[in-house]
Amino acid sequence: MSDKEKLSRREQILQSLAQMLEVNPGQRITTAALAKEVGVSEAALYRHFPSKARMFEGLIGFIEETIFSRVTAITQVESDGIKQCEQIIMLLLAFVERNPGMARILTGDALAGETDRLRQRINQFFERLETQLKQVLREAEAKEGLRTQTTAGASANLMLAAAEGRIRQFVRTEFRKKPTEQWQDQWPRLAEGIFRT
Repeated sequence: MSDKEKLSRREQILQSLAQMLEVNPGQRITTAALAKEVGVSEAALYRHFPSKARMFEGLIGFIEETIFSRVTAITQVESDGIKQCEQIIMLLLAFVERNPGMARILTGDALAGETDRLRQRINQFFERLETQLKQVLREAEAKEGLRTQTTAGASANLMLAAAEGRIRQFVRTEFRKKPTEQWQDQWPRLAEGIFRT
């Protein structure tokens, strides 16, 4: 089997796992069910991934690459600190809205009963995103004189907590309450409380 075919099968497994997380909210995904969904044996799954944890790591890697590559683009293109923060939070909310299975991973819902390493990696993802927001705020203060009501750390944490709450609500409602719903009205209120005029 060529590298291209292996990559294609690996992608197929990850896409099927993400799809199953979306259509079976609250349920644990077994390798037997995943193998059936992909149309292969469990042994074939393990030829591509040595464990289910590695499959989840593949999805977490996809989340990290997608979000942080776009965060980098936002910070390079947009010069206004408030708009950078808004776009970063909107990016996260829109991503999970388009990828409900990934929302279950980000909330830890899909990782119940899995290895602690996976939950730690999700924690690191959010810590990295919070650090990025903090950096945006610090650079905006230095370049634009933009000030926040509290410290950059507390402000970044508040923004991320609001986003995480919306993601949790999305999962809790079995994807009925969209993360971006009413966000255009809510962001200005949140920004008003975070940034000094």
